[in-house]
Amino acid sequence: MVRDVTLGQYMPGRSVIHRLDARSKIVLLFAYIVFIFVSVNYMALMLITMASLLVVLTTRIKFRMYLKSMKVILIVVLFTGILNLFYGSGDTLWEWQFIKITEGGINNAVFVTIRIATLVLISSVLTFTTSPTDLTDAIERLLSPLKLLHVKVHEIAMMMTIALRFIPVLLEETDKIMNAQKARGADMESGNIMKRIKALIPVLIPLFVSSFRRANDLAMAMECRCYNGGKGRTRMKILKFSLWDLWGLVFSIIIFAGVILCNVYFPATVR
Repeated sequence: MVRDVTLGQYMPGRSVIHRLDARSKIVLLFAYIVFIFVSVNYMALMLITMASLLVVLTTRIKFRMYLKSMKVILIVVLFTGILNLFYGSGDTLWEWQFIKITEGGINNAVFVTIRIATLVLISSVLTFTTSPTDLTDAIERLLSPLKLLHVKVHEIAMMMTIALRFIPVLLEETDKIMNAQKARGADMESGNIMKRIKALIPVLIPLFVSSFRRANDLAMAMECRCYNGGKGRTRMKILKFSLWDLWGLVFSIIIFAGVILCNVYFPATVR
């Protein structure tokens, strides 16, 4: 069901990850993403994956919430993994006419699947443990050097956060519209792929109308509160680095160093 998707939701808590500064979490997230994709053998991939799972467990958020966040891209992950089975070099393990599966193809499929799954998990940690307000402030602070180039950093950060915040809202709205259409006799679960796509048209039109209405209401509310951008605005909560951020940095450096050593001393499985 659409309402089961948890992408973009914030879940309050008192875990170590919740206490980290939002800027630290964003920077470390991008570092983790880089090292997920530079892992070229199973040892390095296992190390970065285990570290990501440890971070997920440290958040003290039920693991089924992370599994729900993967529902959005489950089909993409499976399709990409199956597609990579047929691309690769090495010994041929199975062959039928022009289709063949090689050892390299299996390695590619495993790496792509684990990389995408780990990427979604570690990205969900950021949205689950960081409030939209802190996320906006952190993005604005990290992009602040661009102000020298006259880039409207505050507006960019605000748009990114609003877009992220409205993901669960739109998913909930989609679920309501689908239930309303089913109550009127619409069949969205039977037939071939083309019939299912056509059945979504009565859902997309009211969803677009509702989205524009919500955007207009939000714009009116911001204007009524005299919102005019980030110039001269103050913050109720000031972001500060703490000892937890230092420990998080040390832990991440150890993991990243381990990934580099694994890449150097173990043969590459994928290229």
